[in-house]
Amino acid sequence: MSSDKVLAPETLLKQRKHAQKAAADKAAAKSAARLENRKKRQVIFKRAEQYVNEYRQTERAEVRLRRQAKKVGNFYVPAQPKLAFVIRTKGINKIPPKPRKVLQLLRLLQINNGVFIRLTYATTQMLQIITPYAAWGTPNLKTVKELVYKRGYAKINKQRLPISDNSIIEENLGKYGIICVEDLVHEIYTVGPNFKPANNFLWPFKLSNPTGGWARRKVRHFIEGGDVGNREDKINALVRRMN
Repeated sequence: MSSDKVLAPETLLKQRKHAQKAAADKAAAKSAARLENRKKRQVIFKRAEQYVNEYRQTERAEVRLRRQAKKVGNFYVPAQPKLAFVIRTKGINKIPPKPRKVLQLLRLLQINNGVFIRLTYATTQMLQIITPYAAWGTPNLKTVKELVYKRGYAKINKQRLPISDNSIIEENLGKYGIICVEDLVHEIYTVGPNFKPANNFLWPFKLSNPTGGWARRKVRHFIEGGDVGNREDKINALVRRMN
């Protein structure tokens, strides 16, 4: 027998070298991604803290102005709401063409669908047209958060995908400075400059029937004991029952 060592084939040596290089590259990429995620989390935490302070300051300012007005015997009139949440309360049968088209424009295609809209003169007129078939009002911060976190789905390439990670938001809304769920909630709640792309990113909310059921005469206006029409801040209680 020969005492010389058996040399490994050249192809095997190349495979080993390639595997070692691939493993090193993968480890480096993983380390870089971990570092990038850590930096991104710090940015997200800072933004969330900044938003909380902003919400608190706004709430305290409202309380202070109300107290000042009461002190001098006046009434405090809050600013007109800029945001509304609209819920479709009727199915597809026996709806005239004009309200049907408005419901389609507002993306309310199914019963119990809900969407956020910016309140302007034009959208207010559209809401008047669909009054017998929808309920709407002014949502508070808690309602917006609960809807986005619990029922929020993204519309990506005309597909309904769950918002399972902040990376989904960053890929689609990063160019608008929206990189996480808190950014999305803030943009919707404050009706910011990028409200339209942020709102279009969200698939219409699919809500359940309200706990305890609808009113006996659902088709009547809310102020007449029914469920449709403008209910202002009372929409929050309805969303709680449907979420």
